[in-house]
Amino acid sequence: MDNTQETQPVIIAGLNNNQANFDYSMDELKNLVTANHMTAIDTMIQNLERPNPATYFGKGKVEELAQLAAAQSVAIVVVNDELTPSQIRNLEEQTKIQIMDRTALILEIFAQRAQTKEAKLQVEIAQLQYRLPRLRTSVNQRLDQQTGAGGGSFTNRGAGETKLEMNRRTIKNSISHLRAELAEIDKSAITRRAQRDKNDIPTAALVGYTNAGKSTIMNGLIKMFGVADDKQVFEKDMLFATLDTSVRQLTLPDNKQFLLSDTVGFVSQLPTHLVEAFKSTLAEASQADLLIQVIDYSDSHYKEMMQTTADTLAEIGIKDIPMINVFNKADKLTIDFPALEGDDQIVLSAQDPKSLKMLVDLIRQHLFKDYVTADLLIPFADGDVVSFLNDQANIMKTEYLEDGTKLTVELSKVDLQRFKKYVI
Repeated sequence: MDNTQETQPVIIAGLNNNQANFDYSMDELKNLVTANHMTAIDTMIQNLERPNPATYFGKGKVEELAQLAAAQSVAIVVVNDELTPSQIRNLEEQTKIQIMDRTALILEIFAQRAQTKEAKLQVEIAQLQYRLPRLRTSVNQRLDQQTGAGGGSFTNRGAGETKLEMNRRTIKNSISHLRAELAEIDKSAITRRAQRDKNDIPTAALVGYTNAGKSTIMNGLIKMFGVADDKQVFEKDMLFATLDTSVRQLTLPDNKQFLLSDTVGFVSQLPTHLVEAFKSTLAEASQADLLIQVIDYSDSHYKEMMQTTADTLAEIGIKDIPMINVFNKADKLTIDFPALEGDDQIVLSAQDPKSLKMLVDLIRQHLFKDYVTADLLIPFADGDVVSFLNDQANIMKTEYLEDGTKLTVELSKVDLQRFKKYVI
């Protein structure tokens, strides 16, 4: 992605109806604007008990917004909420400027970041669902303008599609077609997960707020415990650097293996359509034995970010999965790290190898807590079993006796059952 491209000046606007995290949400909106190759050059805030049903802001503020935009020579206002179709239409008619709500902004960022076919399909489904009730608003006439001004694209299905003013039937047919395509991809993913389940390899999933450091941790662990030809996942200091779930198998020094997945990051007020579309991607987290929530400890709003993660996981039906909290970016603070805080919290820096080793020890305690130590006596004729265990298990002691090889070994309950005839 070209980060040298010219950014577009915008005004960000929000309505404060006494919500506790309003300032935080406005700061986040500014960061989202930056992620979309825009620059927030001014801010307008109205304190109002409830939104105006017709124009969201009150009459006086709408006039003020029009004057502010004219004075700043700004053509786009980004509003910190999802607006109704009529609110967008009325605001644009009264201010003569383009109105982009928070949902459209996030969708546009996702459209730019999507790389794989699965992510592109998911984003496009969410975009079409967003557009469906807005066909009669001026938002449809300005979609083409958005694709040129911001350097991104409101859709990834080719330049021609956004130039058509599609009717409701066409959009619904398109959504059905895209969902069918996505379902085929989902079938392959389900098959892969079923095969992994059959192999009895425990799984852990990195979850958390966007740009908290999930991919950095993933890459650090791949480097330490992955195989030589494992590809690193994309990693960059920006919101929603990656939308695609990556899964890697890691092998610890004691031969214990687990799968680690890196999932799409969350953000507050993540559009419902987008959450729904990405449920298949987040299925890796829903099937995990352990969730690893990565938190940007250096951000003063980290508690709000943790709540957003909890809310999003609940929204997609992920619950009752053990979780450890990883307070990352401790190197930006004047605190000692790495440091364990109980059985399910750790303070660390993803850039620090010592931190990653301590994290792996914590993961090991959770994923392999049901492992048992057993003594096996394996006849010499079954040497292939000894070879398998030497490669795949943690051999604590080996003795060569007259009637076979005696191993003291750590085993999962599945493997203990598998080799029960050798147990002594």
